[in-house]
Amino acid sequence: MQSPTYHLAEGLRLPTNGLDYTILAIYFIVVLGIGFAARASVKTSLDFFLSGRSLPAWVTGLAFVAANLGATEILGMAATGAQYGVAVVHWYWIGAIPAMVFLGLVMMPFYYGSKVRSVPEFLLQRFDKPAHLLSSVLFAFAAILIAGVNLYALSIVVEALLGWPQWVSIVVAGFFVLAYITVGGLSSAIYNEVLQFFVILAALIPLTVLGLKRVGGWDGLTDSLSASKGDNFLSAWGGTGIGDANPLGANWLTIILGLGFVLSFGYWTTNFAEVQRALSAKNLSAAKRTPLIAAFPKIFIVFAVMIPGLVAAVIVPKIGTAGSDLTYNDAIPLLMQELLPNGVLGIAVTGLMAAFMAGMAANVSSFNTVFTTDIWQKYVVKDREDTYYLRFGRLITAIGVLASIGTAFIAASFSNIMSYLQTLFSFFNVPMFVVFIIGMFWKRASMKSGVWGLVAGTTAAMVNYFWIYKQGVIDIPSDQGANFVSAIVGFVAGAVVMVTVTLFTAPKPESELAGLVYGTTSPGMSEAPAEGDDAWYRRPALLGWGAIVLAAACYIPYSF
Repeated sequence: MQSPTYHLAEGLRLPTNGLDYTILAIYFIVVLGIGFAARASVKTSLDFFLSGRSLPAWVTGLAFVAANLGATEILGMAATGAQYGVAVVHWYWIGAIPAMVFLGLVMMPFYYGSKVRSVPEFLLQRFDKPAHLLSSVLFAFAAILIAGVNLYALSIVVEALLGWPQWVSIVVAGFFVLAYITVGGLSSAIYNEVLQFFVILAALIPLTVLGLKRVGGWDGLTDSLSASKGDNFLSAWGGTGIGDANPLGANWLTIILGLGFVLSFGYWTTNFAEVQRALSAKNLSAAKRTPLIAAFPKIFIVFAVMIPGLVAAVIVPKIGTAGSDLTYNDAIPLLMQELLPNGVLGIAVTGLMAAFMAGMAANVSSFNTVFTTDIWQKYVVKDREDTYYLRFGRLITAIGVLASIGTAFIAASFSNIMSYLQTLFSFFNVPMFVVFIIGMFWKRASMKSGVWGLVAGTTAAMVNYFWIYKQGVIDIPSDQGANFVSAIVGFVAGAVVMVTVTLFTAPKPESELAGLVYGTTSPGMSEAPAEGDDAWYRRPALLGWGAIVLAAACYIPYSF
């Protein structure tokens, strides 16, 4: 499951020419142009960190899904498809859509209505300063780690595919992200993410179509994989009975609880890199629709990353095995080399760069917001003029990019970088989710229970992964299976500790819980669309249920 280093095979150098580099150069120019165009709208710290809460839902919705569609998503999910087969759909139809709908319908009214600038700030209002400070530090640390994964993954890809030295790849890509976020703030990041969404699709769709053509279409692909990998490789649920063996190394219970509930809800509902896009919407209705609009393309993106992974498993049957120099992460670059002509190849390389920049920008922009507003302004330098925090936000953005370079090489020990990301999510997002969900639905949850729930959840998840799994105390077949178990353990430990602490400590006064606990309201949560404006796309519940039904329908061909 692991190898000493993460790398692409030496033979994966792409035959790029002047046309491909021209396309890449045009993209970089447009990206910087958007950054400088957005500069005119940045006059206050709220403009810099949350786009002045002024963006329409379709913009924030596309940015929401693009922020998640980073280089690690494309390389990692294609790797997961090559390694585990059709089971990769679980990360989308169970591991994303329900949680995105829950965020839009249930949690965004609390986030947006409370007027918080970040996810940790909500914990300050619901619990106390220790919970707020700890969650801020944990999130800032996780954001830099995840941004580093994007940076390292792309630098290795560019080095192998284009021949650029690794340090050049890191400096060039990091510079462009730093430039357009520092200049234009979150607005620049979001509008670039909308552009990047379409560039990424322009890269993935030809790769998917040409890949299917190479292996004889869908029938040829499934026939080849059934013969070489077995029927369970092409089934989402095949072999997932408790005690049964399957490529994923997880049973239906750990998939549903570990991935579908704990990891999924922990990521999509508390990860500020995503929630920040919704908080930048122009009103509560737009904020609620943001994750719901994003859920629809999320349903279908899985095909554009899964199919190339499956095709790679057919073209190179030994990919990821001990006897091959190709890791599962080589699936996308391998198909780019094998299938794409010049010009289209330039679009694909640009798509990878766009994916990297979207993923890294999302984490850097959320990092600078949390560090500035939740750590620096609250606990270090208080009560300064707004221009000071705007300047500091730009400074900490540069520091965040430099720190990401330093954390990039932590990902080196993972052959499948999605395993590494899921590990981080089980450590940092899951404990935050359990604190949120209990605090949001249980009035009695005490002020002190928040910080102890975070400590217990994070500690338990780490103990399960580093000791119980890594030391072989309990036999867990795979990294992904271990991540699901760690998520469940972290959630349960955090919940038990929160309940226990609550029984012995004082609750928050009910007068201070308005708009923070389900069943209570605040003025900011009562917003409705204008009279007579009842178009279907302004009905968050209809959008949400539509996304869930469509995702469930997509499961049918892969269930047996």
